[in-house]
Amino acid sequence: MRHGKKVNHLGRTSAHRHALLSNMASSLILNKRITTTVSKAKELRKYVEPLITKAKTDSTHSRRVVFSYLQNKESVTTLFGEVAGRTSDRKGGYTRIIKLSDPRLGDAADMCLMELVDFNDLYKKDGSAKKAKTRRGRKGKKEDGAAEGEATAVESTEEKPKKAAKKTAKKKE
Repeated sequence: MRHGKKVNHLGRTSAHRHALLSNMASSLILNKRITTTVSKAKELRKYVEPLITKAKTDSTHSRRVVFSYLQNKESVTTLFGEVAGRTSDRKGGYTRIIKLSDPRLGDAADMCLMELVDFNDLYKKDGSAKKAKTRRGRKGKKEDGAAEGEATAVESTEEKPKKAAKKTAKKKE
């Protein structure tokens, strides 16, 4: 029975697995998107999301803790600068795993695309946030509604004579 054995060993020894996850986390932080197998991506998500949460508090202690995991100065500075700035308002779920349709040619392993959520511009909701909300009711806009009502009344009176003139022209013919 395998009770309490949650770690996917990925067919590697402990030291090799930690080195693999450290290198993949550094690549993900620097490139914002990597292609890997689904099982490695699921393990990498468990490894990198606590580091992004730790990067929200920029202190010497948190930098040293993250550096002990990543062992890469460039990725630590990118994580605490660019990545932590964009993910500061998100409570969790910093990564997205998108499964790819084609398996890997050599061993038919299921492949996926792993990316940082806040760095993909295709899925952002900024376009809808900038759009002005349309008001369906009249409650709260009494002064503006009255002015708009007068303007539409003037436009409608201008259109009616044109239509009436066309009708009379057709009748005369």
